[in-house]
Amino acid sequence: MLLRISLIIAIIAGLAAGALSYIQATDKIPALIAQRDDQKKAKDTEIAAHKKTTSELKKTAAELASTQSELADTKADRDKALAKADAQAKRADDLNVKLVKVTQDKEAAENDLTAYKSSGLTPDQVSKLNKTIKDANAQIFAINSEKALLKRSLDRANSELDKYRTPDSFVKLRADLHGKILVVDPKWDFVVLDVGEDQGVISDGELLVSRSGKLVAKVVVRSVQRDRCIANILPGWKLGDPIEGDEVTPAHPANSI
Repeated sequence: MLLRISLIIAIIAGLAAGALSYIQATDKIPALIAQRDDQKKAKDTEIAAHKKTTSELKKTAAELASTQSELADTKADRDKALAKADAQAKRADDLNVKLVKVTQDKEAAENDLTAYKSSGLTPDQVSKLNKTIKDANAQIFAINSEKALLKRSLDRANSELDKYRTPDSFVKLRADLHGKILVVDPKWDFVVLDVGEDQGVISDGELLVSRSGKLVAKVVVRSVQRDRCIANILPGWKLGDPIEGDEVTPAHPANSI
């Protein structure tokens, strides 16, 4: 009988211990599950952050490569513009030397003509001296014309260089530049002007459009021909509708012509 009672007590104790263990395990399971979920979430977050960082690094590397390529192209363009400006400056110096010599030759011929006339120069000699003077005048005119053309070309080259030296600066146009609008396209907001390369217009130069002394708009030159150019109306500067006959003047005139 005592053995039976002891066995029953042992069984009851075992059941109680099992029940207690079950209750304790039941309490820990949600915590373990929550801990597992938190760890998984943290791991997923870390993986997502790693993927994002990897993607951003690839994007940054691509942008860096693109920037380096653009920088190389810009440097090449700048070097070309510098070489062009140096060549034109040298040509201008050569023309000045040539002009001085031709002018001296002309003055010497005129002095000789005056001296020979007073000393009884023959008609044939006078004719030769006159021809020498005419030839000298023609050369001076040609040199001055070439100098003017070269100056315009040099101004364009310097304008291109200014884009690299001071990217935020404005293109300066001749202070005495004046023109008029020939054609207006209101749909695409561009105008055709009656001034061009021969008058000193440079691409990207800005001009003010006025009518009866009042500002109408500001335009920027996009295409230049010898005696005319095409310009776009700048957004935010359209105070009225430009019309044919409106006057244009430089928005940023150069200090000297």
